[in-house]
Parts: sequence; C-alpha cells; structure tokens
Amino acid sequence: MDKPSENRIKKLHPLVRKEVTQIVKECDEALTGRAKVRITQGLRTFKEQDELYAQGRTKAGKKVTNAKAGQSIHNYGLAVDICLIIDGKAASWDTAKDWDNDGVADWYECVKIFARHGWSWGGNWKTFKDLPHFERSFIWKAERKVKATWRNLQNLPKDKDGYVIFTK
Repeated sequence: MDKPSENRIKKLHPLVRKEVTQIVKECDEALTGRAKVRITQGLRTFKEQDELYAQGRTKAGKKVTNAKAGQSIHNYGLAVDICLIIDGKAASWDTAKDWDNDGVADWYECVKIFARHGWSWGGNWKTFKDLPHFERSFIWKAERKVKATWRNLQNLPKDKDGYVIFTK
C-alpha cells in the first residue's frame, strides 16, 4: 500500500481503519498486474464538503456532489474514494480496463472485494453515480445493525476526536 493511502486511512473512523487496510491489501493481491489501489479521499471535513458542494453551483467547475456538509458519509470517516495507480505512476479511473489480463476489469475486482466486506459502491446508485466511491453500508447502534446514512449519523454523539460513537 502506498503512503498517500496509509495517511488517508489513518484519518478514517477508527472502527474501519483495519478493515479498509485489509480491503486495499485484498484488492492489490487480486490485481496481479500493473494496477494498485490508492485511496484518494477518506475523511472529509464539513468545510471541505461545502467547498465541493459549491463547485458547479456558486464556484466554477462541474458538479461533483449533491451532498452538503454533514450529508456525506465521508464527513463521518466511513467512506473512501479510490483510483488505480498504474505502474506506480499514473492514476486511472478507467472502470473497464483489465490491467492484469485475467478477463475481469480491475475496477470490478475491487468492487466485489469491497462488497464482501459490507461496503456499498457509488456505481450502484440510481442517480448521480459516483464510481470511485465506497461507503460502509451499516453501523452498529445499541447492539443492532443500522444503515449507515448521514441522517442516522448526524445526531449521534462524538468522541473527543470528533468521530461518531457507536457500539457493536
């Protein structure tokens, strides 16, 4: 795993750091060719979220999100965006390329691995598909699984570091 990915994983919610590290490891092992996974986004501050939301609205550029501050799972450290790093140099978001020539697009090999770990893929969204995006599908609250939505997360208590508190 590369340093940028490690640094972004360290900022994720503490309860998913090991899991994301394992997912990236499994992806890199499955991608036996020229591609490796890089985490390009993890935890995003409310300020960063509002800046992204302004893009294509009050700031120049293309719309990249429909989520305002607090409305993205990134804001809770439970989402990541990825790209593939080819030959240790070039970033790729090509979802069709099969860099290891095993008959399966490398991107979809990663989608399957994330799904096995209970993560949802933004490419499955009905509208505003977000192909680089993966988020934790559920959290544990009061000994039961709860869908990890921003509405479920926004009012939960936070620890001293600002991470949502939930228990298994």
